[in-house]
Amino acid sequence: MQKSVLGFMAFAAMVAASAFAATPTAKPEPPNVEPSPPGASVYIVEPADGATVTSPFTVKFGVKGMTIAPAGDDTPNSGHHHLLIDVDQMPDMRAPLPANEHFMHFGKGQTETQLTLPPGKHTLQLVFANYLHIPHDPPLVSKKITVTVAPKPAG
Repeated sequence: MQKSVLGFMAFAAMVAASAFAATPTAKPEPPNVEPSPPGASVYIVEPADGATVTSPFTVKFGVKGMTIAPAGDDTPNSGHHHLLIDVDQMPDMRAPLPANEHFMHFGKGQTETQLTLPPGKHTLQLVFANYLHIPHDPPLVSKKITVTVAPKPAG
């Protein structure tokens, strides 16, 4: 009897160990990337490409074929703007956009902002993203524009 109990316990331990070893580590699935409707686009209304401005200056955002909604609102074909400032390499478009001094989030559904930048040349570009800050597929990305921020006049 003692041999059969020990044999059963060894067998049960092997089964449990093999089941545990065969179970892959669960990784969370990335949120779904939502499709963008055909013809949808995003663009910078102002300033114009090549403009010379003084800080602070207004940047106005435009979108066509999508509805503006705040972050957290998962209405289909909707999203909000993200302004990229002096970004040379685009981020992963299948993940939430970063939030830092180069990636400004407008998660309340804003369509313009007052921007203060130091004197010199700067690039501005918009990305429209869903309620989780993830760009649509295909991503709605504006043309990159360049502005020159002039020094404030002395006096």
